[in-house]
Amino acid sequence: MKALLLLAGQSKRFWPLHEKSLFPICGKTLLEIQVENLHAAGISEITLVGGHHNLEQAKTLCPDMKLIEQEDLSLGMRGALLSALPSIGKEAVMIVGGNDTVEPQAYTTLVEAAQKKGTDGALLAKRVTTYFPGGYLKLVGERIETIVEKPGAGKEPSDLVTIVAHVHNNPADLLTELQKINPTRDDGYEQALAALFKTKIYRAVPYEGPWLPVKYPWHLIALLQHELKKIQKPSIHSTATVHPTAVIDGNVILEEGVRVLAHATIVGPCVVGKRSIVANNALVRGSSVGPDCVVGYSTEIKASILGNHVWTHMTYIGDSVIGSNVSFGGGSLTGNLRLDEQEISSMIGEEKVPTGLTKFGCIIGDGCRLGIRSILNPGIKIGQGTFVSSGVLVDKDIPEQSYVSMKGGEMTIRENRSAVPSPETRKEFKKGI
Repeated sequence: MKALLLLAGQSKRFWPLHEKSLFPICGKTLLEIQVENLHAAGISEITLVGGHHNLEQAKTLCPDMKLIEQEDLSLGMRGALLSALPSIGKEAVMIVGGNDTVEPQAYTTLVEAAQKKGTDGALLAKRVTTYFPGGYLKLVGERIETIVEKPGAGKEPSDLVTIVAHVHNNPADLLTELQKINPTRDDGYEQALAALFKTKIYRAVPYEGPWLPVKYPWHLIALLQHELKKIQKPSIHSTATVHPTAVIDGNVILEEGVRVLAHATIVGPCVVGKRSIVANNALVRGSSVGPDCVVGYSTEIKASILGNHVWTHMTYIGDSVIGSNVSFGGGSLTGNLRLDEQEISSMIGEEKVPTGLTKFGCIIGDGCRLGIRSILNPGIKIGQGTFVSSGVLVDKDIPEQSYVSMKGGEMTIRENRSAVPSPETRKEFKKGI
């Protein structure tokens, strides 16, 4: 069985972060996690289908894997398959979405179902108990009749929502249908499926295991907890140093060159990346800290993901995702719980989107600086290259390349004309820690 792993999406809903498939979490990217799961299911022949914006980095992570560039990114999945299917041949192919994480057993079960006599293909589907705004399968027995997109609560044709893990035993038939589609439509793959369902036998494969779709940046918080659960024992690199008064509790991974200073505490499961420092009196719990970070004095990092070169000092970061080359000034805080303890929403363009989370801090893009005693309300997103001056209460999302300050008790936003310092400039600071 061959697999096409589709990575060409431009991650527009992932703002202020970029390239969801390549964002680091627990020392891996989503791409690497998916490849591992496919390999564990016995699928070794994987082709990555990406775009000009991410293929080079994907090649660095997976140098031995075949890569195909999607020619027209505006065509979505249809464009990816039009670029990739001609090179597949006649062998059955599994199409896997770059945004969905499932257990290896899901792929194994899907392949087994597709290989049943008289079957032309099979679609993996999550069995849900509450309404999910996705594509619901309408079935006749096990055979798929159609997919109903976002039918609305109470109008679902079944309790099965399709996951983009689809096997096509005759990829040439799929290619033929894709080539017939009106090019102005953005649901070309879905149209091709609808045409195939009329004459071919596609089976639904119910799946009740963990499914972690990564569509919005806060979805990484759930993926973090899923990946941390895989850590079954502590691991401290031989070059890591831990002060005798520090506490390492539970399944904690300390990578090469990590330093844990006096009276710091790390509560597992946790991953601390290469050369990072967890300083005096700091607390890190249930989190992923990337390489070259400084978790400064009296900082708490809780259930969060820190990219590379993140610096803090007397900071609280809870249930948040922080990009790379980000600095928090002393006393800066992220709020992660509403006063009424209800669900936190986030703005995506002009739409207010429920996150499904009652604890959600912030999402901060690369190259940001937050001044001393800056405070972020729950659910805030800050675009890359932004500076937040000291004493600011950030109560709404901030565009990229902004300078945020307080004037007359009101938050003001203007263009940031200051250059973002390179992480290299902090080498001398780090030597003094």
